[in-house]
Amino acid sequence: MSDPVLRAPDFDKPFLVTTDASERGVGAVLMQKGPDQEFHPVVFLSKKLSERESNWSVTEKECYAIVYALEKLRPYVWGRRFHLQTDHVALKWLHTVKETNKKNFFGGV
Repeated sequence: MSDPVLRAPDFDKPFLVTTDASERGVGAVLMQKGPDQEFHPVVFLSKKLSERESNWSVTEKECYAIVYALEKLRPYVWGRRFHLQTDHVALKWLHTVKETNKKNFFGGV
């Protein structure tokens, strides 16, 4: 096993954003395929959740991880095609949502 080495972004290639949440924090990795066709990290992100945020449901935390990542990675992904990967099955509803309610996580993204 070896440490991941950060790669410089290639804005002509699509990005992969992976997100995850835990009881205490959220995190994300921005990656791209290299010449070896393997994904390599470009940026790592993490944030400790506040006491209030720690009380959110697992689904809300996973959704917040996406929002946090996309806000921080805006210079990389804004106006570009990218793939988003999360391990939380309950977020599948995001593909079908037509309208939002007052608890709109995506208001700032």
